[in-house]
Amino acid sequence: MSTPDVPPSGPGPAAARPRLVRDRTTVGLYTPYVAWGWVLYSFNPSVPLLADELRISGAQAGLHGTAMAAGSLLASGVVPRSVRRVGRRGTIVVLALLVAVGVAGLVLAQSLPWTLGSILVAALGGSGAIAAVQVGLADHTGAAASAAITEANGVGSSVGLVGPLAVGACVAAGWGWRPGVAVAIVLGVVAAVVVARLPDSTALPARRRRGRPPVPEPAAHDQVATAPQDADTPHRRGLRPSTLFLAALVAAVALENATTYWAADLVVTRTDAGPGIATATTAGLVAGMSAIRFVTGPLSLRVAPVHVLAASFVVAIGGWAVLWTATDARVALAGLVLAGIGYGAQYPLSIALLLAVTPGRRDRAQAHATLAGALALGVAPFLLGALGDAVGAHLAFLVVPVLALAGAVAAAAGGRLARRDGSASVLTRA
Repeated sequence: MSTPDVPPSGPGPAAARPRLVRDRTTVGLYTPYVAWGWVLYSFNPSVPLLADELRISGAQAGLHGTAMAAGSLLASGVVPRSVRRVGRRGTIVVLALLVAVGVAGLVLAQSLPWTLGSILVAALGGSGAIAAVQVGLADHTGAAASAAITEANGVGSSVGLVGPLAVGACVAAGWGWRPGVAVAIVLGVVAAVVVARLPDSTALPARRRRGRPPVPEPAAHDQVATAPQDADTPHRRGLRPSTLFLAALVAAVALENATTYWAADLVVTRTDAGPGIATATTAGLVAGMSAIRFVTGPLSLRVAPVHVLAASFVVAIGGWAVLWTATDARVALAGLVLAGIGYGAQYPLSIALLLAVTPGRRDRAQAHATLAGALALGVAPFLLGALGDAVGAHLAFLVVPVLALAGAVAAAAGGRLARRDGSASVLTRA
């Protein structure tokens, strides 16, 4: 749970800075991020290799992003209903197992329809599990939710960092991309077992039994947002902070997935790197994302998270500039690391801010976020692949700074709107 750095005793109601406590439940809820992170960061850079293997176009290969989006779209409707029916724990366990099933089908598939169907199942499991976990983390860690959600994403991307390296090593050894991706089967099963064994808590309440009261809801002081006037109340007219944070999330998801899908192709066309080395350079993006997430988590407890989010989009533009102008694989790798430093804070902080301005309606807000992310995931890789077919990967990557600029504007505007409406407490730090 979120606890203060200093006890609230003594004269005056001095506000204490929140602190993230990594108890068994918090750490256990990180495990689905590991499984899904491996899928994202090992399979996405493998898409150009899959395209060559199946002899399909870039646009057809980009349909795997569309299939992922379809899985996430299904998850946005399935997860809230499942949580109500079987509880958050049961939902996460089943969805983690779906990741393993989907990846097993993917690595065994030998045709485009089978790979598309398999990645849809994996995405339903992965994005659905993350959606259920994020609300659980927000409930469990209270005012430290921005740190918990960012750190959880950092854990997933840190493990996922090995994914592109594993795929690159397998390709270099002549085994193809499939053995590297298949590791996610084991990780999905492990996540399901870990979550199933976690103790009952606010995040994972016991299912109601006759004569047994449910686990109580978190107290008001443990909520991420405690302002008496909600910045995103249902009766409010006009643009809402949640809408702008959703827009920032869409930009974040589009940036990350478009880059992980097609950065390797850009490196191949602009440098002398072969397919195996180019695929492995994608690990630089994941390395940057992983490193900054472990910095962003504690930083978001000291600096206004919305300021960190807006700045992250600006950093992403700098990384893109280095990558886009690179003609050497080492320079391209440096650009991907810098871009990753920008990307790493974007998704978790967008989610944390969205949940912060929608207290009491978090599962609904998370469903909207999953839906919005699914649309971005479906459109961005396909669009970049189609543009690459038409004008080449280099010109197609001009989409990236446009998306990053839109994300920065949305984040800054969302912060201003929330502060104006009386929710500065969820966006600023003492």
